[in-house]
Formats: sequence, structure tokens, C-alpha cells
Amino acid sequence: MKLIKIHPADNVAVALENLVKGETLTVDGAAVTAIEDVERGHKIALTAIPEGAPIMKYGNPIGLAKCDIAPGAWVHVHNVRTGLSETADYVYDHKTYDLPTVSERTFMGYRRDDGRAAVRNELWIIPTVGCVNNVAAALVRENQHLVTGNIDGLYTFPHPFGCSQMGGDHAQTRKLLAALVRHPNAGGVLVLSLGCENLTQEQFKEELGQWDDRRVKFLTCQQVEDELEAGSALLQELAAYAQGFKREALPASELVVGLKCGGSDGLSGITANPAVGRFSDRLVALGGSTVLTEVPEMFGAENILFSRCQNRQVFDEAVSMVNSFKDYFVSHGQVVYENPSPGNKAGGITTLEDKSCGCVQKGGSAQIVDVLHYGEAVEKKGLSLLSAPGNDLVASTALTAAGAHIILFTTGRGTPFGAPAPTVKISTNTPLYEKKNNWIDFNAGTVAQGESLDDAGDRLLDYVLRVASGEETKAERHGAREISIFKDGVVL
Repeated sequence: MKLIKIHPADNVAVALENLVKGETLTVDGAAVTAIEDVERGHKIALTAIPEGAPIMKYGNPIGLAKCDIAPGAWVHVHNVRTGLSETADYVYDHKTYDLPTVSERTFMGYRRDDGRAAVRNELWIIPTVGCVNNVAAALVRENQHLVTGNIDGLYTFPHPFGCSQMGGDHAQTRKLLAALVRHPNAGGVLVLSLGCENLTQEQFKEELGQWDDRRVKFLTCQQVEDELEAGSALLQELAAYAQGFKREALPASELVVGLKCGGSDGLSGITANPAVGRFSDRLVALGGSTVLTEVPEMFGAENILFSRCQNRQVFDEAVSMVNSFKDYFVSHGQVVYENPSPGNKAGGITTLEDKSCGCVQKGGSAQIVDVLHYGEAVEKKGLSLLSAPGNDLVASTALTAAGAHIILFTTGRGTPFGAPAPTVKISTNTPLYEKKNNWIDFNAGTVAQGESLDDAGDRLLDYVLRVASGEETKAERHGAREISIFKDGVVL
């Protein structure tokens, strides 16, 4: 199969392989002849599309024709424009879908003293201010001997903030870092401060709330003579505590998995994203939790999600989340639809609606049970929406802070980065998997080669449970662990 028509209402199909001018193919029993070359992941017109008419893909409009488009023509940015605007009216039209039946599954994880599950037992150093990033890095280098026995690793997550910030930015930094301290994958955490920063240790402790002083230690560098010696001593105490945790069989219902895409291409919404959606439905059916974010990449496809909000309150919160992000764009003098990157467009994505309709496929068909603000943690079982931008590092950090044990990251172009939580890279196409096998963990390009989405979802569930049980992702093997904090204001 070289062409796929995703929905019966579509007037375009997507090339699963490169098409040559003059090549004739059959789609849904009708012949279409390419009148120009069409690359893999790009769209071809199945019928005549008059100027101003909607381009239909996924059964949804993904843009409007700039001019008359002939059958067999390449459909892309040269002849399609967005149909989005900064305002939209939303109506709650509730829909439900059956979830698959899945046999009970388990993984080998860690049970924390507070009852939470974890998939890693690591030591983390969280700098409260960028001024101590180098101290944190030195502590990681000098204390690798602590990574032994039941301890899976020692990491720090540098960032440039924690001082010279005001208002919402200051609050977001404080909230995000505190959420990382609470993350269950950290068996022990050293909170590292300088001593004169805006984000004082007192503020941070207030944000953190209750904590177990066996698991969380604090060090203010200006208050000790030798911060490396003092930090190493505290890390030894944390390691001694963390060594007490051992892997045991835990139900899959305790997993929280973040859903993210980046470097998307024209196959993202056909292979990898819907395969992740099948996984999400399976984990939710098992009683687990998944989290979907990237709010600007919901624009144009938000109604697909809004219809699955389990009640009016969740719908209202979801609408507020989307409208708040649109207001954020407008307040900065930006349009809401200038999203697809050059790489997205090269891969076949034409408009933000095109990108968004593919992006939301990761959410499967489950009911949306909650809407989380930036820095908030998952509290309800099922599929939640999280307010965060589409930027890969910012969104993946927010997913980690929300409590995601693992992040599934689909990509058609490839990327090497990793979040603090194990980050699974899922390729949309087999050539990427074969070319960048050092980056990609899971190949969903097999869907374009005939594998069913249900089989891909089953295979992905198996793989995620192996990662949850300790199998390292490629990013983990390369030591790729990064964070990025969302900011929107003045730097002093």
C-alpha cells in the first residue's frame, strides 16, 4: 500500500512511499494519478478541490485551498492556508468510546514509603538557582561510586533560573522544581541552594510542603566551608536510605505515562501517534494514567478532545486551558497558527490543524478525567490534559513534574534529548528507525508496512512494561537528562 486515506470524508490521501509523476494508484476503489512527484508523508488530492474549499484529513478540515487543486496534485503549503483564528466557540457534545479489554499486567518497580510506585531508584540533585549548577555537576562526577546495588543512577538537572525572576515566572520555577523533588523515580533528593537567590530555601520548603527528611536533604552552599564535602556527606546519607528499596511486582494500574511528539512528519498521525493512542487506551483500561500536553498543538483539533471530557466541569476547564494559551499568544502579538516547523513542513505537515489532528491521536479514545495546570501532578486515574507549550524540553519537563514515570515521544525526524523520566523515542517511519537506531527505541513505521494499530499498541504496552521494569531507553544509555522551565516575564 503506497497511499492511505485516513477517513471516509477525506479529500486527500497520504503517501506512504514516494510517488512519481504519472503513477496511478487505487484508493477506496477509485483510481488517482499523480500529476507531480509527491514525497512520503505528503498529501495528494483525491478529487478536484475548488479554491476556498476545506482540505479534509482525519475527517476534519486541516486548512483551505488557496487555489483550485486538481485531482492527483500535491497538496501542501503552496496551495493550502490555515483556517484558524484566535477565537472559536465551543459546544459540549459528549461522546464515549469503548476501551479494549486487557488482561491484568504487572511490572517490576519500586514501592515508596508513601505508597507510590516508581520505575527508577535514582539520586537527584535539584539546584534551586542556576548559580550552583557547576557545584551540582561536580557532586555528580565525584559521587558516582554511590551508584551501586539498588541505586540506578545519580543525576542533576541544571537550569538558569531561581533568581532575577518576578511574579508568575518566579512562582512557576518554584512550583516546577518542587514537583521534581516529589517525583517518585527519585529515591533520594539533594536540594542545592546558593544562599542569596530570590528563591530562598524557606520559600522552597513552603512550596514543597511535607517531606521525608530521610529522602530529601537541603544544602546552602554559602553556609558551609566546603560545599563539595558537605554535599557528598548528604548524598551518602541519601544513598543509604535509597538502598533499602528493591524492585517488586506492581500492577500496571500504578503507572503514569506522559505522551509527547516532536520533529513530527506526515506519518506521525498515521503510525506512531495512533499507536501511542492504542497504548494509552490499554493502560487506561488497566486502571493506569496517561497525560497529554502541548496545548498549542491542540489548536484546530481541540473539539476532538473536548467531546471526550467526562463531564461539563472537565470540558469547561479544557476550554479555559486552550483559550488561556490563545490569549498568551495574542498578548505577545503572535498569531495562534504559526506553528509547524521547517522540519514538520519538509515531512509533509502543512498547517497547524494538520499537525494538531495528528498530535491528539496520542490521546486515544479514553475519556478525559482531569485538566492540570503547569506544575501540577496527576491525581486521577485515566487520561488527563496538562497545560504546557509544545516545545519538546519544556513540555517533557512539565510531564515529568506531573508525575509521569515514563514519557513516550513520537518523532518522524528524530531527536536525541531525554527528560528526567525515561524517555522512549518512537519512530513514525522505518527508515528513521534504521538510520538513527542509537536514538530510537521503538519502530511504529511498521504500521505503514501493514501492522495493525492494535498490534502496535500491544507491542508498545509490552515494551513500556519492560522499561518500567528497568530496561534502559537509548536516551538513558547516552546520559541524556535535561529540563527546561517555562518562563514568560521580566528577567531582572
